[in-house]
Amino acid sequence: MSETLLDVQGLTCPLPVLKANKALRGLAPGARLVVLATDPASVKDFRAYAAETGHALVGFSEEKGLYRFTLRKREDAAPTP
Repeated sequence: MSETLLDVQGLTCPLPVLKANKALRGLAPGARLVVLATDPASVKDFRAYAAETGHALVGFSEEKGLYRFTLRKREDAAPTP
């Protein structure tokens, strides 16, 4: 299974989720996207994003103000060119 890293440290709401959405569009179904963020609001934003889109939030951690989200793209979602 492929995994892509997206570093959005220093960006604030709504940019981390918008950039993650764009990155996920180019990935194959089932692929994982690891997002590194520093905006505390991103915790709520990524949970809501996953619930709304059907992509799975399969991992979350926080250490010293660095948030790490692991999203898995929906299996029925095709990549967008």
